[in-house]
Amino acid sequence: MITKYGYGTVSFIVLIVFIVIVISLFINNNIIKYILISLSAFITIFTLNFFRDPERKTPQKENVIIAPADGKIISISEVIPEEFIKDKVNMISIFMSPLNVHVNRIPISGEVKYLDHKEGKFLKAFEGEAYIENERNLIGIESKHGKVLFSQVAGALARRIVCELNLDDTVQIGNRFGMIKFGSRSDVSAPLHWKPLVKIGDRVTAGETILFELTQ
Repeated sequence: MITKYGYGTVSFIVLIVFIVIVISLFINNNIIKYILISLSAFITIFTLNFFRDPERKTPQKENVIIAPADGKIISISEVIPEEFIKDKVNMISIFMSPLNVHVNRIPISGEVKYLDHKEGKFLKAFEGEAYIENERNLIGIESKHGKVLFSQVAGALARRIVCELNLDDTVQIGNRFGMIKFGSRSDVSAPLHWKPLVKIGDRVTAGETILFELTQ
């Protein structure tokens, strides 16, 4: 299944590829013709793979926070965010490569009480300061267990953040809400009474992998 967030891009790429293939049929040089056809096939496969949107089985638990993005855990650290929570938290950072599914999902049920898009740099997403230096979308959810803050962070290549959420929206854990196009990162911050259940280097799946579990 292709995500609705990619319909425009996929349609544009398919149109361009179709035009290139038609043009290549009129080229007498077989080497150039095969190069154009092969390149077109690669671009089509890459685009369809990037915008894929598989179904996920979300854990039916109320005391967990799940991954909002597919990718690799690159950092687990204690920080004090300036936004929304404004207290010491554990922050888990997920790096998304261009090969990961890029549709983002809600990490915990509740209401959207903080929403802010910040302009910024386009550092490599795995760099330590990217979460505060790069362009990013910050989302704060007030859950029955307290506040949770998470983000969509742009990277060196990923410069298109899609987010459907609005303030005061009621959201359900595991539901789709947007995507970051062409690789980047997502950071999830929870107060210290939430216990991290992953470690650096782990691969996580949006909508399925449990990042935190409530300890009290």
